[in-house]
Amino acid sequence: MEWTLPNILTTIRLAAIPFMGYFIFLSKGEGHTAWVFSMVAFSFFVAIWLTDAADGFIARRYKMVSDFGKIYDPFVDKVFQFTTAFMMLLIGKMPLWVVIFILIKEIFMILGGAYFLQQRKLVVHAKWYGKASTVLFVIALAVLFFLDKDTQYLAHYIFIAPVLMATYSTVRYAVTAVRNYEDLGDDEKDREEAGADPDDSNAKSGQDTV
Repeated sequence: MEWTLPNILTTIRLAAIPFMGYFIFLSKGEGHTAWVFSMVAFSFFVAIWLTDAADGFIARRYKMVSDFGKIYDPFVDKVFQFTTAFMMLLIGKMPLWVVIFILIKEIFMILGGAYFLQQRKLVVHAKWYGKASTVLFVIALAVLFFLDKDTQYLAHYIFIAPVLMATYSTVRYAVTAVRNYEDLGDDEKDREEAGADPDDSNAKSGQDTV
């Protein structure tokens, strides 16, 4: 791990996620105590989200962007989203279909990313559409903290836009990765026909990005 300030902030964010999940669980039920725990959990939620924005700004502003951070930061984002979604499901505020969607999407992205990394050393980094999907999901998750028993049905509707955006971003990632995979395959074929070692370019350039 590269111990830059953005990566340190990402690590702090990762460490705060279990505390947020714990207080979400304690907020189950009705009454003043449940509301207090919900607001404590929401405070952790907002702090984690703001830290995410801060580490990204610092990395770009002070040129601290690293290959490790490009993978580490989106990974922590996924842990953050899934932990919040799962704990909200446990207390009855999160629709099951949304959690299933998130789980299937993340499994698809992880397996796809691992395959392209192993086969062509392609690293799938976050794009604007992936970030837009994350923002929409975070906003929808934030709304859940303020739903009570009478308004919990709204959760089925507030996740429509995030799910549609996530579906679009997943398709875009897949298309981009396949195109880059095919381009690298064509380049290696050309080098082989020219009598060059197909591994030479990988040795010189390291990992390619998508």
